[in-house]
Amino acid sequence: MPKVLFYCQHILGIGHFVRSMEIVRGLVKDFQVCFINGGQVLQGFQVPPSVEIVNIPAIKTDSEFQELQVADSSLSLEDVQAIRREQLLSVFERFQPDILAIELFPFGRRRFSFELIPLLEQAKLSGTKIVCSLRDIVVTKQNQARHEEKVCRLMNQYFDMLLIHGDPQFIRLEESFSRVSDLNCAVEYTGYVAQPVPETGVMSSDTLQLPTPARPIILASVGGGRFGHDLLECVVKTAPLLKSRLPHHIQMFTGPFIPEEVFSHLQNLALGSDNITIDRYTPRFLDYMKRADLSISMSGYNTTMNILMTGVPAMIMAFMGNDDQEQTIRAEKLAKLGIVNVIRKPELQPEQFAEKVVACLNQQPNAITWDFGGIEKTATCLRRLLQQQEAAA
Repeated sequence: MPKVLFYCQHILGIGHFVRSMEIVRGLVKDFQVCFINGGQVLQGFQVPPSVEIVNIPAIKTDSEFQELQVADSSLSLEDVQAIRREQLLSVFERFQPDILAIELFPFGRRRFSFELIPLLEQAKLSGTKIVCSLRDIVVTKQNQARHEEKVCRLMNQYFDMLLIHGDPQFIRLEESFSRVSDLNCAVEYTGYVAQPVPETGVMSSDTLQLPTPARPIILASVGGGRFGHDLLECVVKTAPLLKSRLPHHIQMFTGPFIPEEVFSHLQNLALGSDNITIDRYTPRFLDYMKRADLSISMSGYNTTMNILMTGVPAMIMAFMGNDDQEQTIRAEKLAKLGIVNVIRKPELQPEQFAEKVVACLNQQPNAITWDFGGIEKTATCLRRLLQQQEAAA
Protein backbone atom coordinates (compact mmCIF):
# COMPACT_ATOMS: atom_id res chain seq x y z
CA MET A 1 0.00 0.00 0.00
CA PRO A 2 1.24 3.55 -0.66
CA LYS A 3 2.33 5.43 2.45
CA VAL A 4 1.09 8.76 3.83
CA LEU A 5 2.97 10.64 6.54
CA PHE A 6 0.47 13.10 8.08
CA TYR A 7 1.77 15.96 10.26
CA CYS A 8 -0.62 17.84 12.54
CA GLN A 9 0.16 20.50 15.16
CA HIS A 10 -2.60 21.69 17.49
CA ILE A 11 -1.49 24.43 19.88
CA LEU A 12 -4.67 25.87 21.44
CA GLY A 13 -7.84 23.95 20.62
CA ILE A 14 -8.23 20.35 19.45
CA GLY A 15 -9.99 21.06 16.15
CA HIS A 16 -6.95 20.59 13.93
CA PHE A 17 -6.23 17.22 15.52
CA VAL A 18 -9.84 15.96 15.34
CA ARG A 19 -10.28 16.99 11.70
CA SER A 20 -6.94 15.49 10.68
CA MET A 21 -7.71 12.24 12.46
CA GLU A 22 -11.06 11.96 10.68
CA ILE A 23 -9.25 12.35 7.37
CA VAL A 24 -6.81 9.64 8.40
CA ARG A 25 -9.71 7.29 9.22
CA GLY A 26 -10.76 7.58 5.60
CA LEU A 27 -7.25 6.93 4.27
CA VAL A 28 -6.53 3.62 5.99
CA LYS A 29 -8.47 1.60 3.40
CA ASP A 30 -6.03 2.59 0.66
CA PHE A 31 -2.92 3.86 2.44
CA GLN A 32 -0.50 2.92 5.18
CA VAL A 33 -0.59 5.93 7.50
CA CYS A 34 1.86 7.33 10.03
CA PHE A 35 0.38 10.26 11.98
CA ILE A 36 2.65 12.78 13.68
CA ASN A 37 1.00 14.65 16.55
CA GLY A 38 2.85 17.79 17.66
CA GLY A 39 0.35 18.83 20.34
CA GLN A 40 -0.63 17.44 23.71
CA VAL A 41 -1.99 13.89 23.66
CA LEU A 42 -5.79 13.77 23.79
CA GLN A 43 -6.48 11.00 26.31
CA GLY A 44 -9.40 8.74 25.43
CA PHE A 45 -9.49 9.72 21.77
CA GLN A 46 -10.10 6.64 19.61
CA VAL A 47 -7.40 6.23 16.95
CA PRO A 48 -7.77 3.73 14.08
CA PRO A 49 -5.75 0.66 15.13
CA SER A 50 -3.88 0.45 11.83
CA VAL A 51 -2.52 4.01 12.14
CA GLU A 52 0.95 4.48 13.59
CA ILE A 53 0.94 7.45 15.97
CA VAL A 54 4.14 9.35 16.71
CA ASN A 55 3.70 11.84 19.56
CA ILE A 56 6.65 14.21 19.41
CA PRO A 57 7.34 16.46 22.47
CA ALA A 58 4.26 18.66 22.70
CA ILE A 59 4.18 22.41 22.08
CA LYS A 60 1.20 24.63 22.93
CA THR A 61 0.46 28.38 23.12
CA ASP A 62 -1.49 30.94 25.12
CA SER A 63 -4.93 32.15 24.02
CA GLU A 64 -3.44 35.21 22.30
CA PHE A 65 -0.87 33.16 20.37
CA GLN A 66 1.90 35.33 21.79
CA GLU A 67 4.41 32.60 22.62
CA LEU A 68 5.10 28.93 22.11
CA GLN A 69 5.21 26.87 25.31
CA VAL A 70 6.44 23.34 25.99
CA ALA A 71 4.05 20.94 27.69
CA ASP A 72 6.95 19.28 29.56
CA SER A 73 8.28 22.01 31.84
CA SER A 74 11.50 20.08 32.47
CA LEU A 75 12.68 20.95 28.95
CA SER A 76 13.41 24.32 27.37
CA LEU A 77 11.70 25.39 24.17
CA GLU A 78 15.05 25.30 22.37
CA ASP A 79 15.69 21.73 23.53
CA VAL A 80 12.24 20.59 22.43
CA GLN A 81 12.61 22.25 19.04
CA ALA A 82 15.88 20.43 18.42
CA ILE A 83 14.42 17.09 19.55
CA ARG A 84 11.34 17.50 17.37
CA ARG A 85 13.35 18.46 14.30
CA GLU A 86 15.52 15.35 14.56
CA GLN A 87 12.55 13.11 15.30
CA LEU A 88 10.67 14.29 12.23
CA LEU A 89 13.61 13.64 9.94
CA SER A 90 14.16 10.25 11.55
CA VAL A 91 10.52 9.22 11.14
CA PHE A 92 10.55 10.33 7.52
CA GLU A 93 13.72 8.33 6.80
CA ARG A 94 12.29 5.22 8.45
CA PHE A 95 8.75 5.43 7.03
CA GLN A 96 9.70 6.51 3.48
CA PRO A 97 6.31 8.03 2.60
CA ASP A 98 4.91 8.40 -0.89
CA ILE A 99 2.94 11.45 0.29
CA LEU A 100 3.72 13.97 3.02
CA ALA A 101 0.53 15.73 4.18
CA ILE A 102 0.95 18.80 6.38
CA GLU A 103 -2.04 20.34 8.09
CA LEU A 104 -2.38 24.17 7.85
CA PHE A 105 1.25 25.12 7.08
CA PRO A 106 2.21 27.47 5.41
CA PHE A 107 -1.16 29.29 5.77
CA GLY A 108 -0.51 29.05 9.51
CA ARG A 109 2.00 27.49 11.92
CA ARG A 110 4.94 29.31 10.34
CA ARG A 111 6.56 29.47 13.78
CA PHE A 112 7.14 25.75 13.22
CA SER A 113 9.32 26.42 10.18
CA PHE A 114 12.30 25.36 12.31
CA GLU A 115 11.17 21.74 11.84
CA LEU A 116 8.93 21.87 8.78
CA ILE A 117 11.35 23.42 6.32
CA PRO A 118 13.99 20.68 6.93
CA LEU A 119 11.21 18.08 6.60
CA LEU A 120 9.99 19.62 3.34
CA GLU A 121 13.52 19.75 1.98
CA GLN A 122 14.04 16.08 2.72
CA ALA A 123 10.69 15.23 1.11
CA LYS A 124 11.59 17.14 -2.07
CA LEU A 125 14.94 15.36 -2.30
CA SER A 126 13.19 12.01 -1.92
CA GLY A 127 10.62 12.68 -4.63
CA THR A 128 7.77 12.51 -2.10
CA LYS A 129 4.55 14.28 -3.09
CA ILE A 130 3.69 17.09 -0.67
CA VAL A 131 0.13 18.11 0.19
CA CYS A 132 -1.32 20.90 2.35
CA SER A 133 -4.50 20.01 4.26
CA LEU A 134 -6.46 23.22 4.97
CA ARG A 135 -9.77 24.18 6.56
CA ASP A 136 -12.29 26.44 4.81
CA ILE A 137 -11.26 29.76 6.45
CA VAL A 138 -7.73 30.79 7.37
CA VAL A 139 -6.57 33.38 9.88
CA THR A 140 -5.83 36.80 8.43
CA LYS A 141 -2.81 38.81 9.55
CA GLN A 142 -2.17 42.47 10.32
CA ASN A 143 0.14 42.70 7.30
CA GLN A 144 -1.98 40.50 5.04
CA ALA A 145 -0.11 41.30 1.80
CA ARG A 146 3.23 40.26 3.30
CA HIS A 147 1.67 37.14 4.81
CA GLU A 148 0.13 36.06 1.51
CA GLU A 149 3.40 36.64 -0.32
CA LYS A 150 5.21 34.28 2.06
CA VAL A 151 2.46 31.66 1.75
CA CYS A 152 2.63 31.76 -2.05
CA ARG A 153 6.42 31.46 -2.03
CA LEU A 154 6.39 28.43 0.25
CA MET A 155 3.48 26.74 -1.50
CA ASN A 156 5.06 27.19 -4.92
CA GLN A 157 8.46 26.04 -3.70
CA TYR A 158 7.40 22.85 -1.95
CA PHE A 159 3.78 21.75 -2.44
CA ASP A 160 2.16 19.63 -5.14
CA MET A 161 -1.45 19.97 -4.00
CA LEU A 162 -3.69 22.09 -1.77
CA LEU A 163 -6.78 20.40 -0.32
CA ILE A 164 -9.38 22.86 1.00
CA HIS A 165 -11.77 21.07 3.34
CA GLY A 166 -14.82 23.18 2.64
CA ASP A 167 -17.82 23.67 0.38
CA PRO A 168 -17.18 26.47 -2.17
CA GLN A 169 -20.93 27.04 -2.43
CA PHE A 170 -20.83 28.24 1.19
CA ILE A 171 -17.43 29.91 1.42
CA ARG A 172 -14.41 30.07 -0.85
CA LEU A 173 -10.82 30.33 0.34
CA GLU A 174 -10.51 33.66 -1.49
CA GLU A 175 -12.63 35.26 1.24
CA SER A 176 -9.73 34.90 3.70
CA PHE A 177 -6.78 34.44 1.29
CA SER A 178 -6.89 36.55 -1.87
CA ARG A 179 -4.05 34.97 -3.87
CA VAL A 180 -5.35 31.48 -4.54
CA SER A 181 -4.90 32.08 -8.27
CA ASP A 182 -1.16 32.66 -7.71
CA LEU A 183 -0.62 29.12 -6.42
CA ASN A 184 1.10 26.85 -8.94
CA CYS A 185 0.00 23.56 -7.36
CA ALA A 186 -3.28 21.72 -7.87
CA VAL A 187 -6.08 23.23 -5.76
CA GLU A 188 -9.04 21.02 -4.78
CA TYR A 189 -12.14 21.61 -2.67
CA THR A 190 -12.95 18.36 -0.90
CA GLY A 191 -16.19 19.27 0.84
CA TYR A 192 -16.37 19.40 4.63
CA VAL A 193 -14.68 16.84 6.86
CA ALA A 194 -17.31 15.69 9.34
CA GLN A 195 -17.57 12.90 11.86
CA PRO A 196 -20.37 10.44 10.98
CA VAL A 197 -23.52 10.80 13.06
CA PRO A 198 -24.06 7.76 15.32
CA GLU A 199 -27.07 5.55 14.70
CA THR A 200 -29.95 6.39 17.00
CA GLY A 201 -30.22 2.83 18.26
CA VAL A 202 -26.86 2.90 20.07
CA MET A 203 -27.80 5.87 22.22
CA SER A 204 -29.66 5.67 25.50
CA SER A 205 -29.84 7.75 28.65
CA ASP A 206 -27.99 5.19 30.74
CA THR A 207 -25.00 4.75 28.42
CA LEU A 208 -24.72 8.52 27.98
CA GLN A 209 -25.33 9.30 31.65
CA LEU A 210 -28.34 11.44 30.83
CA PRO A 211 -31.18 11.99 33.31
CA THR A 212 -34.16 9.65 33.52
CA PRO A 213 -36.91 10.26 32.67
CA ALA A 214 -35.70 11.94 29.50
CA ARG A 215 -36.12 15.70 29.36
CA PRO A 216 -34.78 18.44 27.09
CA ILE A 217 -30.98 18.28 27.02
CA ILE A 218 -28.84 21.39 26.65
CA LEU A 219 -25.29 20.52 25.60
CA ALA A 220 -22.61 23.12 26.43
CA SER A 221 -19.03 22.78 25.19
CA VAL A 222 -15.93 24.77 24.20
CA GLY A 223 -13.74 22.28 22.34
CA GLY A 224 -10.30 21.76 23.90
CA GLY A 225 -10.97 23.94 26.94
CA ARG A 226 -8.13 26.46 26.78
CA PHE A 227 -10.58 29.28 26.00
CA GLY A 228 -14.32 29.96 26.15
CA HIS A 229 -14.32 30.02 29.96
CA ASP A 230 -16.57 33.09 30.06
CA LEU A 231 -19.21 31.18 28.06
CA LEU A 232 -19.04 28.19 30.41
CA GLU A 233 -19.30 30.40 33.50
CA CYS A 234 -22.32 32.16 32.06
CA VAL A 235 -24.04 28.82 31.40
CA VAL A 236 -23.41 27.67 34.98
CA LYS A 237 -24.73 30.94 36.41
CA THR A 238 -27.78 30.71 34.14
CA ALA A 239 -28.68 27.19 35.28
CA PRO A 240 -30.62 28.26 38.44
CA LEU A 241 -32.66 30.74 36.39
CA LEU A 242 -33.53 28.12 33.78
CA LYS A 243 -34.59 25.57 36.38
CA SER A 244 -37.66 27.58 37.24
CA ARG A 245 -38.49 28.27 33.59
CA LEU A 246 -38.53 24.85 31.92
CA PRO A 247 -37.76 21.15 32.46
CA HIS A 248 -34.24 20.45 31.19
CA HIS A 249 -30.78 19.19 32.03
CA ILE A 250 -27.49 20.85 31.06
CA GLN A 251 -24.60 18.55 30.13
CA MET A 252 -21.37 20.54 30.02
CA PHE A 253 -18.05 19.39 28.60
CA THR A 254 -15.31 21.84 29.50
CA GLY A 255 -12.62 20.33 27.26
CA PRO A 256 -9.68 18.09 28.25
CA PHE A 257 -7.17 20.95 28.47
CA ILE A 258 -9.15 23.29 30.71
CA PRO A 259 -6.97 24.64 33.54
CA GLU A 260 -7.62 22.81 36.79
CA GLU A 261 -8.45 26.01 38.67
CA VAL A 262 -11.09 26.96 36.09
CA PHE A 263 -12.67 23.51 36.21
CA SER A 264 -12.83 23.67 40.02
CA HIS A 265 -14.32 27.16 39.86
CA LEU A 266 -17.10 25.98 37.55
CA GLN A 267 -17.86 23.01 39.81
CA ASN A 268 -18.07 25.30 42.84
CA LEU A 269 -20.42 27.64 40.99
CA ALA A 270 -22.64 24.67 40.14
CA LEU A 271 -23.00 23.47 43.75
CA GLY A 272 -26.69 23.29 44.56
CA SER A 273 -27.77 23.19 40.90
CA ASP A 274 -29.09 19.68 40.16
CA ASN A 275 -29.93 20.57 36.56
CA ILE A 276 -26.31 20.66 35.36
CA THR A 277 -23.55 18.05 35.03
CA ILE A 278 -19.97 19.15 34.38
CA ASP A 279 -17.41 16.81 32.79
CA ARG A 280 -14.13 17.44 31.02
CA TYR A 281 -14.30 15.25 27.93
CA THR A 282 -16.09 12.37 26.24
CA PRO A 283 -15.06 10.43 23.13
CA ARG A 284 -18.80 10.14 22.43
CA PHE A 285 -19.47 13.85 22.09
CA LEU A 286 -21.42 13.39 18.85
CA ASP A 287 -23.76 10.93 20.61
CA TYR A 288 -24.60 13.65 23.11
CA MET A 289 -25.13 16.23 20.39
CA LYS A 290 -27.43 13.86 18.48
CA ARG A 291 -29.50 13.50 21.65
CA ALA A 292 -29.44 17.22 22.55
CA ASP A 293 -32.30 19.66 22.08
CA LEU A 294 -29.93 22.64 22.06
CA SER A 295 -26.17 23.04 21.63
CA ILE A 296 -24.26 25.96 23.16
CA SER A 297 -20.66 26.17 21.93
CA MET A 298 -17.91 28.05 20.20
CA SER A 299 -18.02 28.26 16.38
CA GLY A 300 -14.95 26.22 15.51
CA TYR A 301 -14.83 24.02 12.41
CA ASN A 302 -15.47 20.62 14.02
CA THR A 303 -18.22 21.63 16.43
CA THR A 304 -19.95 23.48 13.60
CA MET A 305 -19.76 20.33 11.46
CA ASN A 306 -21.30 18.38 14.36
CA ILE A 307 -24.13 20.92 14.52
CA LEU A 308 -24.78 20.80 10.77
CA MET A 309 -24.64 16.99 10.65
CA THR A 310 -27.09 16.49 13.52
CA GLY A 311 -29.37 19.44 12.75
CA VAL A 312 -29.52 20.42 16.44
CA PRO A 313 -30.66 23.97 17.25
CA ALA A 314 -27.52 25.86 18.23
CA MET A 315 -26.17 28.96 19.92
CA ILE A 316 -22.55 29.64 18.94
CA MET A 317 -19.96 32.19 20.03
CA ALA A 318 -16.85 33.09 18.08
CA PHE A 319 -13.34 32.90 19.51
CA MET A 320 -11.69 36.25 18.80
CA GLY A 321 -8.29 35.97 20.51
CA ASN A 322 -5.38 37.54 18.65
CA ASP A 323 -7.98 39.30 16.45
CA ASP A 324 -8.76 35.94 14.83
CA GLN A 325 -11.78 36.36 12.50
CA GLU A 326 -12.16 32.73 11.38
CA GLN A 327 -14.93 31.75 13.79
CA THR A 328 -16.67 35.13 13.45
CA ILE A 329 -16.89 34.75 9.67
CA ARG A 330 -18.31 31.23 9.97
CA ALA A 331 -20.81 32.16 12.69
CA GLU A 332 -22.14 35.26 10.94
CA LYS A 333 -22.60 33.45 7.60
CA LEU A 334 -24.48 30.60 9.26
CA ALA A 335 -26.65 33.04 11.23
CA LYS A 336 -27.64 34.83 8.01
CA LEU A 337 -28.81 31.49 6.63
CA GLY A 338 -31.00 30.94 9.69
CA ILE A 339 -29.04 27.90 10.85
CA VAL A 340 -27.62 29.10 14.18
CA ASN A 341 -28.01 31.89 16.73
CA VAL A 342 -24.89 33.93 17.45
CA ILE A 343 -23.90 34.66 21.04
CA ARG A 344 -22.30 38.08 21.49
CA LYS A 345 -20.15 39.07 24.46
CA PRO A 346 -22.68 41.53 25.94
CA GLU A 347 -25.22 38.69 26.10
CA LEU A 348 -23.12 36.76 28.63
CA GLN A 349 -25.36 37.97 31.47
CA PRO A 350 -27.41 35.22 33.18
CA GLU A 351 -30.83 36.91 32.87
CA GLN A 352 -30.34 37.86 29.24
CA PHE A 353 -28.73 34.52 28.44
CA ALA A 354 -31.64 32.60 29.96
CA GLU A 355 -34.08 34.44 27.70
CA LYS A 356 -31.97 33.57 24.66
CA VAL A 357 -31.79 29.89 25.64
CA VAL A 358 -35.58 29.62 26.04
CA ALA A 359 -36.14 31.31 22.68
CA CYS A 360 -33.61 29.08 20.89
CA LEU A 361 -35.12 25.89 22.34
CA ASN A 362 -38.35 26.79 20.56
CA GLN A 363 -36.71 27.41 17.17
CA GLN A 364 -35.88 24.97 14.40
CA PRO A 365 -32.85 25.74 12.17
CA ASN A 366 -33.24 25.99 8.40
CA ALA A 367 -32.30 22.80 6.56
CA ILE A 368 -29.61 23.28 3.91
CA THR A 369 -27.74 20.67 1.86
CA TRP A 370 -23.98 20.71 2.47
CA ASP A 371 -21.09 18.89 0.85
CA PHE A 372 -19.83 16.58 3.61
CA GLY A 373 -17.70 14.43 1.29
CA GLY A 374 -14.38 15.76 2.55
CA ILE A 375 -13.05 12.45 3.86
CA GLU A 376 -13.78 10.43 0.74
CA LYS A 377 -12.67 13.10 -1.71
CA THR A 378 -9.39 13.65 0.16
CA ALA A 379 -8.55 9.99 -0.34
CA THR A 380 -9.54 10.25 -4.01
CA CYS A 381 -7.31 13.30 -4.55
CA LEU A 382 -4.31 11.58 -2.96
CA ARG A 383 -4.79 8.45 -5.08
CA ARG A 384 -5.01 10.60 -8.20
CA LEU A 385 -1.86 12.48 -7.23
CA LEU A 386 0.11 9.23 -7.09
CA GLN A 387 -1.46 7.95 -10.31
CA GLN A 388 -0.35 11.12 -12.09
CA GLN A 389 3.15 10.63 -10.73
CA GLU A 390 3.22 7.05 -12.00
CA ALA A 391 1.91 8.09 -15.42
CA ALA A 392 4.56 10.80 -15.69
CA ALA A 393 7.28 8.30 -14.76
